[in-house]
Amino acid sequence: MRRLFWLTVGAGAGVYVSHRVKRRVVRFTQAWSPEGVAARAVSTGQGAGERLRHFASDVRTEMRAREEELREAVRMDQAPPDAGHAPARRVLRARYTIIDHDDHDHDTTDHDKDGH
Repeated sequence: MRRLFWLTVGAGAGVYVSHRVKRRVVRFTQAWSPEGVAARAVSTGQGAGERLRHFASDVRTEMRAREEELREAVRMDQAPPDAGHAPARRVLRARYTIIDHDDHDHDTTDHDKDGH
């Protein structure tokens, strides 16, 4: 009786495992068939296109905002100077500062220090 029980358990486990392996093999072959690869490529392309559209939209939004900042800076620059006072000077707000720490590649002469 004991042998019959283990024989039945082993046969059941074998059927279950072979069924699971068959399902995985079928999924794998469908995924890597020409149709499966094409379907994945299309869905990936659509997702990339959607991300690209969002990126372009963000770029346009930030571009408009920065352009408005620059226009405001130019309007400030074009304000008429006070009569009889010092000449008008340019007032532009910098958004970014570039710092160059690469001193070993440049010759440091008095000419370079003056910025000419």
